[in-house]
Parts: sequence; structure tokens; C-alpha cells
Amino acid sequence: MTTRTALFVVTAALEVGAGLILLVAPALAIGLLFGDTANQTAVAVGRLAGIALTAIGTACWWARRDVASAASRGLVCGLLLYNAGVAVLVLSGGLGPTTPLLWAAVVAHTVMAVWCGTSLRAAPVRMP
Repeated sequence: MTTRTALFVVTAALEVGAGLILLVAPALAIGLLFGDTANQTAVAVGRLAGIALTAIGTACWWARRDVASAASRGLVCGLLLYNAGVAVLVLSGGLGPTTPLLWAAVVAHTVMAVWCGTSLRAAPVRMP
């Protein structure tokens, strides 16, 4: 299994898992992440985020065997932006006070961003 394949499989598992939790139990997920009771708007945004995370995870799952194409590289670039962006957003206070679960998310997204960067440097694009 290549590093990029592993990156796609791990990302698929994490994002689909998080997405399904947000779709099925958005109020619970929001309460755990932000230590707050979710209102109707938060639940709706949580479900929207759940759909987006499930889509990201699904894209990674289907790309797991196509690790050397320009499309694969584009997906990893998108994942790098997403993971780094989440870490920066949480650390800047853009999501409110940082709870222990949000600190864990910062660590996980930072690790994933570094992994994406490493994958981009290690695997050149195969040109047709």
C-alpha cells in the first residue's frame, strides 16, 4: 500500500465517520465539540457539514487506487487546504472557545495536513 493510498483510506474512514455522526446525531456532535446546546440553525449546519464530510470521504475512497494521476494530486491539494484550514480556524478562535475535543481535532487535522504535504512532495504526477 502506497503512502497516498493509505492517506486516502484513512481520510475516507475519518471523514465518512465524522460525516455520518453529524448527519445522524448533529445535536450530540455539536454538544461534544463545542460544549454547547445546539439550536435549530446549528443542527442544520451540522447536517450540511456531515454531507460535505461524507462527500470528501467518498471521493478519497474512490481515489485510493488512482494515486499517481493529476486528479489524485488535486484531491490531496484540496485535503491539505481543508486540514490546514480547520486547524487554523480552531486555533484562531474562529469556532469559539476551544474544548478538549476541538484540541484533539486540531492535532488530527495538523497531522493529516502534514501527511498531505509529505504525499505531495513524495509522489510526482504521472503525465499521460
